[in-house]
Amino acid sequence: MNLYLLRHGLAVERGTPGYEDDATRQLTPKGRRQVREVAAAMQAMELRFETILSSPLVRAHQTAEITAAGLKLKKYLAFADELSPGGPANKLVEKISELKSAPENILLVGHEPDLGELISLLVTGKKGAGLALKKAGLAKLEIDNLRAGQCAMLAWLLTPKQMKLM
Repeated sequence: MNLYLLRHGLAVERGTPGYEDDATRQLTPKGRRQVREVAAAMQAMELRFETILSSPLVRAHQTAEITAAGLKLKKYLAFADELSPGGPANKLVEKISELKSAPENILLVGHEPDLGELISLLVTGKKGAGLALKKAGLAKLEIDNLRAGQCAMLAWLLTPKQMKLM
């Protein structure tokens, strides 16, 4: 299995009037543009996903929708509370393991520090390895047998600037 992790794009700053609730913060126009560029890079890399799971928070939801639309994969998009900030990694791993027909390529769209901690957990078996995704950053993990512990190899981690060059 290839597990791809995408952090949401640049969003409205915390505490901005009208966005006091963190869950409602939207992508900024620059964030939307950034995500469209990342989706174009993903298309250039010929990435395809059988499943796209996203945090339900607005900024991640928007990132997932823009990405799925750019890759013409909107029908594969679903939302998972386990990808919300502070969502338990073991529950997310369970949810992925329970997916029908064991997808070969899965895209997760979420938040930091949770995605970095998930990478750390799956690669080293522990949280806190100091891995982090920039906004609209993308990582690829290669996994033989998914479990909530050391089971993956970090194939690559790309910044949006690197993907823009593709």
